[in-house]
Amino acid sequence: MKCEMSSTRRRDGFTLVELLVAMVVTSIVLAAVATLAYAMSVAGDMSDNTSQKQAQLRYTTLRISQLIRNCKLICTIAGNDLAIWRADDNDNGKININELVYIEADPEREYLQLCEFSSPFNPVVKLNRIDALTTKWWLKYSSEIRCTQLLTQCSNVEFSFDVSPPWSRFVSISFDLSENDIIRHYQINAALRAWADHLLNKEEIGLIDDDD
Repeated sequence: MKCEMSSTRRRDGFTLVELLVAMVVTSIVLAAVATLAYAMSVAGDMSDNTSQKQAQLRYTTLRISQLIRNCKLICTIAGNDLAIWRADDNDNGKININELVYIEADPEREYLQLCEFSSPFNPVVKLNRIDALTTKWWLKYSSEIRCTQLLTQCSNVEFSFDVSPPWSRFVSISFDLSENDIIRHYQINAALRAWADHLLNKEEIGLIDDDD
């Protein structure tokens, strides 16, 4: 009778050793699942970060390349600012302030942005009066400025030319971009297609006047 009761208890429950083994196995499985979930989450975040930066890079490359290729003149490089005569909208052969666009890198060279002007009077600006944005020279022309960030968290932004502005016909913008803690070097190159060099005066500091 005793043997029969003991056998019944053994069949109805687990021994302490069996419970411990089950807990260890369960812990190992749960740890593996948690590790896998974390790895997948990190991989997803890295993929999202890379995709976002690559999308920004493609947009920046397209926007800057089109701007330089279709512009009339690379006006000047002042500090970290590249001033560009975007187009001769009113076909007067002169630079009006609303036709100017800046490609700006901040003083730490950690982002690229486009800065455009808006003046109700849209006055003519002499080429040799165009200066760095930080001087706020454009306020003399009753103009407002609107800046659009193109590329963030970049570094070591550099502008280079075939020859110095305003005679430049080729522009290269290089920068470093961190992607998942890996620094990659990029370069945007563009050549002017509608170069207005015939409008430069002999002193090379402005555009020709009507009586030149």
